[in-house]
Amino acid sequence: MTDSRTRLLGLIGDPVEHSLSPRLHSFLLARAGLNYCYLAFRVPEASLGEALSGMRALGIRGVNVTIPHKEAVIPFLDELSPAAEAIGAVNVIVNEAGRLRGHNTDWEGFLKALDSRGVGLCGRKAVVVGAGGAAAAVVYALVSSGAEVAVVNRTPSRARALARRFSSLGSVTHGGLHDLAAFLREAELLVNATPVGMTPHAEESPVPADLLREGLVVYDLVYNPPETKLLRDAGERGCLAIGGLEMLVYQGIRALELWTGHRFGDEDAASALKHLEGVLRG
Repeated sequence: MTDSRTRLLGLIGDPVEHSLSPRLHSFLLARAGLNYCYLAFRVPEASLGEALSGMRALGIRGVNVTIPHKEAVIPFLDELSPAAEAIGAVNVIVNEAGRLRGHNTDWEGFLKALDSRGVGLCGRKAVVVGAGGAAAAVVYALVSSGAEVAVVNRTPSRARALARRFSSLGSVTHGGLHDLAAFLREAELLVNATPVGMTPHAEESPVPADLLREGLVVYDLVYNPPETKLLRDAGERGCLAIGGLEMLVYQGIRALELWTGHRFGDEDAASALKHLEGVLRG
C-alpha cells in the first residue's frame, strides 16, 4: 500500500513489457517491508534525455536501464561508478538529490552465482560467447577475478574489439565461432552471453552439445526459459549448469541495496529466484 512517503523506482527501456524486473523488485520490496513502488516505463530513444530530466524533477530515487539504453544513457549522467565506466554500460541509476550516478550491477550478479557455488576464477580459463553489452560485463567480471578469457563471436571483429577493451586488465584473447572448439578444449568455464536459446527459440543452442564435457561449468545468461537447451545438454554431459535467472536476481538485489540501503540475504535471493521460476512457468 502506498502513501505520501512512498518513493518511486522503475525501469526504463524500449520495450519493457516483457521484463521480469517489476515482478522481482516488487516481490523483494514487499518481503523487506520497504515503502517503495517499482514501475516499468517505456522510453523511446528520442525521449531518453527528457526521461532523465523528469527523474531529477520528480525525485525518482532510482531506475534500472535496459535495452537499448545501457550505453546511450551515459552522456545524460553526472558520474559513473568505476565498473560502469570500465564496462561502458549502465544498468542502474541512483538519484542523489538530483545528481544521477550510473552503476553496473550485471557483473556483480554474474559473479555472485559462481561464488555461491564455490567456483573460483583466479587462474581459470573461460570462454565467453558473444560480444555485446552482457558479454562486456561478464568479461570485466572474469578478468577482474583473475581468469583468462577467450571471447568468441560470429563477427570476429566485435570479439577483437571487446578483447582489446579489457586487455589492460588481464589475459583476454578472441576469435570467431570456428575457434570455439579449440578454446573449449582447455576451458573450465563457458558463458553464453548471446540471446540464442531464448523463448520463443528455446530449442536452439549457441554451442554444439558434443563440445561439452564433464567438469565444465556452463553458465547461460538467458533466463527465459529457466532451463535452456544449452543447460539441458550441459546437465546430460556432467557439467555444472547455471541459469541466467540467478544473475537477474543478484544484480537486482544489488540495485535495491544501492537505492534503499537495505541489505538482502541469501534467503531473500532464494525466495526471489523461486518466485520468478513460478512466474516463468506460469
